[in-house]
Amino acid sequence: MKKIIFTEKAPAPIGPYNQAVLVGNTLYTSGQIAINPENGELVLDNIEVETKQVMENMKAVLEAADMTFENVFKTSIFISDMNDFAKINGVYGSYFDEKTAPARETVQVACLPKNVNVEISMIAAK
Repeated sequence: MKKIIFTEKAPAPIGPYNQAVLVGNTLYTSGQIAINPENGELVLDNIEVETKQVMENMKAVLEAADMTFENVFKTSIFISDMNDFAKINGVYGSYFDEKTAPARETVQVACLPKNVNVEISMIAAK
């Protein structure tokens, strides 16, 4: 059985997908971009602020499933410019304990939704 996870503290889906799906004890999140859930506006001040908004959106989705970043065991990071990697990694890393950080891949892509610079998805388990 799958359970749909939704919170108003993260951007609402704008297509045929959900913020996350819980299957058994495993949570699969959709990718989050830097949309402020309060006003629907993109947060693109700089790459650090953008990444922080992405991570805060992801935090809200995890919390809606009664989880935290400690539950995350796999992340995927998509970025539009690999030159931003160090700055993105600095913000991203502040949400995890380095000793128990999840597995991860980071890839540069040609274009992301709404022309943002970073999108992150996660897999977590209770």
